[in-house]
Amino acid sequence: MIPVRGCEGQQVAVLGLGRSGLSAARALREGGAEPLCWDDNAAARGRAEAEGFVLRELAREGAFEGVARLVVSPGIPHLYPAPNPVIARAWEAGVPVDNDIGLFFRSVATPDWEMFDVAPKVVAVTGSNGKSTTSALIHHLLQHAGRESQLAGNIGRGVLDIDPPGEGGVVVLELSSYQTDLARALTPDVGVFTNLTPDHLDRHGGLGGYFAAKRRLFSEGGPDRCVIGVDEDEGRYLANQMGEGPTDDRVIRVSSGRKLSGPGWMVFARKGFLTEWRKGRQVGAIDLREMRGLPGAHNHQNACAAYAAVRTLGLAPRVVEAGFRSFEGLPHRSQIVAEAGGVTYVNDSKATNVDSAVKALLAFGRIRWICGGLMKEGGLEGLAPGFGNVAKAYVIGREAAQFALGLPGVEADICTDMETAVARATAEAQPGEVVLLAPAAASFDQYDSFEARGADFTARVQAALEA
Repeated sequence: MIPVRGCEGQQVAVLGLGRSGLSAARALREGGAEPLCWDDNAAARGRAEAEGFVLRELAREGAFEGVARLVVSPGIPHLYPAPNPVIARAWEAGVPVDNDIGLFFRSVATPDWEMFDVAPKVVAVTGSNGKSTTSALIHHLLQHAGRESQLAGNIGRGVLDIDPPGEGGVVVLELSSYQTDLARALTPDVGVFTNLTPDHLDRHGGLGGYFAAKRRLFSEGGPDRCVIGVDEDEGRYLANQMGEGPTDDRVIRVSSGRKLSGPGWMVFARKGFLTEWRKGRQVGAIDLREMRGLPGAHNHQNACAAYAAVRTLGLAPRVVEAGFRSFEGLPHRSQIVAEAGGVTYVNDSKATNVDSAVKALLAFGRIRWICGGLMKEGGLEGLAPGFGNVAKAYVIGREAAQFALGLPGVEADICTDMETAVARATAEAQPGEVVLLAPAAASFDQYDSFEARGADFTARVQAALEA
């Protein structure tokens, strides 16, 4: 645990008692603060009370008297589409609002660091797609190289649950826009921006607000090194804002699909090959086509970002290449769950939006595509570039028939449920084909989470193959 510093003897309100909220409360108490906890869910309040935390209904009049700070869980809206009433009360009372990410950056560096020959580093990864894989890959590469590394944030453990990093240790954080938007301190040593596509627009008041939340990772003091995907205008803008000139080594530009040029530091993937250029010459190259855990152009972008991040931490290209080979990928993200009869079964349940789903479609050849669920705003038109790889779609979800109408030119089987979809796709798949779950939709019409959906797909595949 990382005890929260700077709140000793203070009352700190904690709103939301899920994983991050309870973790923050524990770290506040460990650091000498007095947490005052609240959650609208009675079961969550009960769990906090069982750990000895004081409960205070924060929406009532006068609840913020004597409170020095409010710590909010990431799922609670603080501005759009409307401020949570408790946050509005904190504003009126002049109480600063923060989250566990802000507390982490206030507290992770301790006086002990002055005695280290090599100070610990924090690598923070944000973006719309690929940030989980990129974060996990950075962590894997560091561990493969024998470096102390901890993975936390939106993946792995809560940021305040990790151990204080030791000499030369690295903390790798995956940060969502919900987390970067509110944190009052954001000071990573290495900041990574993967890409930007529309998502969570209601929470951020539109695409501009969404990008503003992401770029706060680079504006609150600024990282020592900035790894920035430049395949969208927002990334190119951000890279330009962070650099002091074409040769500024503080910025590493990353691309998947096009060759970058110029005298600066850049890492790009083209036709399956990763290339690193620095100061006008090539200093590294890796054939990504051989990397089983990194299929497709979208994973090649993740590989470029992770490569760039660990290069700033001193890893050699050959060490990174060896680490790539042993990376198995993450569950529910282009995860190969079975191979039988020449057919490969891939679980990409995390492809919950159109952009991530089309990248999955483009990563493979002839596909038996399981898709559908709770459709998001914006429609399905963006999937069209991947339709040429689809042999047939097997549509699930309560809105399966409506979803199928958004797939013009694609043969679609309205299956509704996962069991039917997997059974039909397995029965019809031919050698050399891929049965791919890439829903392009949220899971909440039928499942509690994308993880539950992916687990169901995997279980159904195993059952169908055993049968």
